[in-house]
Amino acid sequence: MKRTRSLLAPALTVAVAVAIAAAGCGSDDPAAGSDTIKVGFITKFPVDFYDTMVDAVKKYDADHKDVDVVFGQGKSGTDDEGVIAIIENMITQDVKAIAVTPTSPNVQGALDKAVKAGIKVVLVDNDIPGWNGKSSVVATDNLAGGKLAGEWLAKKLSPGSTLAVLQGRLGNPSLDDRVKGLKQGLGTVATIVAEPATDCDQTKGLNAAQDILTANPNVTAIYGACGPPITGALQAIKAANKKAGAITVVGFDASPDELTAIANGEQAASVAQFPAKMGSLGIETAVAAARGEQVSANVDTGTEIVTKDNVSQFK
Repeated sequence: MKRTRSLLAPALTVAVAVAIAAAGCGSDDPAAGSDTIKVGFITKFPVDFYDTMVDAVKKYDADHKDVDVVFGQGKSGTDDEGVIAIIENMITQDVKAIAVTPTSPNVQGALDKAVKAGIKVVLVDNDIPGWNGKSSVVATDNLAGGKLAGEWLAKKLSPGSTLAVLQGRLGNPSLDDRVKGLKQGLGTVATIVAEPATDCDQTKGLNAAQDILTANPNVTAIYGACGPPITGALQAIKAANKKAGAITVVGFDASPDELTAIANGEQAASVAQFPAKMGSLGIETAVAAARGEQVSANVDTGTEIVTKDNVSQFK
């Protein structure tokens, strides 16, 4: 049986050394040898969405004896430094490809080093627009997903409604597209009263929602560009003694917490992504690129609106 190996985002030099040592462990797979392709898989931080993605890649790794996957994960959605360190560590491990969910375009320099070393790079979940070093982008069409949410809200809200938007990390192309798409789909049915950034953090989402409810106690709807801030917003709504469903809450990710809230009538909807599909297609594309096969420049893993009517299909 293969041994799963991982590199965590190091905060100190000692942690880097430990991560490198962990990644350097040999494989227990008796079939491992010169024909085995070693590839890296890096996700942003530990949360349900990325954990599901990692689980899919672990299954792929277990099912493919000619592939050896080295795993790495940052500490937060803004941990550029940690992800950069993992990329650089993987370069030293002689991986042939890296599939990575980039925290921001700031990691491009490290990825350039990988490409220069002959390593194929597949971006998963997030693109780095304008960067020519990537072999493929395997991700949700976030603009289309945001537009889907906006169109759904436009049908539910009355003219003159007010909407607060909990953005993700400003400057992250995928998260920005989710807000841009929302506005395109929403049209003029509602006025946006606030657009704070949350870095896709639940506590920041809670704090931002509390500020919004203080300044706009009668806000009609709240949209979140990612799951954790919406969970925080639901906490703020409950703390403000608002009746469940009084504010139309729409998220993006359809995380387990969101699905529970939708089933309970606390949240109206969420845009579902398919992280397992994203992970499996991401690693498959990375392996194919490493083998010199032609891969698609873009692989859209799809989106779907989840409501109380269909939530059972996503649990």
